[in-house]
Amino acid sequence: MNKIFNFGYTKVTSKEKTELVQKVFSDVSKNYDLMNDIMSLGAHRLWKKKFVELVDPLKDDKIIDVGSGSGDIVIELLKKNINIDIDVVDLNYEMINIGEKRIKNKKVNFHINNAENLKFENNSFDKYLISFCLRNISNIDKSLNEAFRILKPGGKYFCLEFSKPKSFFISKIYNKYKANFIPLVGKLVADNKAAYNYLNESIDLFPNQNQLKVKLTKAGFINVSYINLFNGIVTIHKGYKL
Repeated sequence: MNKIFNFGYTKVTSKEKTELVQKVFSDVSKNYDLMNDIMSLGAHRLWKKKFVELVDPLKDDKIIDVGSGSGDIVIELLKKNINIDIDVVDLNYEMINIGEKRIKNKKVNFHINNAENLKFENNSFDKYLISFCLRNISNIDKSLNEAFRILKPGGKYFCLEFSKPKSFFISKIYNKYKANFIPLVGKLVADNKAAYNYLNESIDLFPNQNQLKVKLTKAGFINVSYINLFNGIVTIHKGYKL
């Protein structure tokens, strides 16, 4: 029997969710960076810089960036340290093509691959990064298990993702903003209201800070913690592999 997952508020199979999510990103790929700037009022750039500061890429680090999209995180990593090896993974051809055009570095390798079934060997990476992608994966637990598998002992897991605001007042304003303003902008700028309705719904259904912390712990990570940004609208999660 096929396990059922959420594509926004719609119940679908794992295969259906993967196909629907990839269609969303293919449809919005041309306007992806512009929409990120408009929707977050430019704040996504600050979130990503803070994320990379916490990752702290060191010389000779071997890093995997999963769901890399247009490559913003990779660009920030290379600003910090040009001497790191980065494997860039995404399941969407259009998005990864944008990243390849933006990033010209012999130490950066691009792969079409699913986060639930990575092609890399056990104990391969020092750091595993995923930003604004975990919501879009059909089976989050599988992806966490894969992250744990491919990290070296002593390796670190980092996730940047939308989460739940801590303030009731901010939460009320934020919920109205993402339910009404974001789909409207999606319609006006990207001519795709449905894709940005999905964004709103996927944020609503994503595990909160403590729920994701539990999932990371169940996957085997230790010293799991998180840092809230913008009152928890966005959260950085961290975990370590023994």
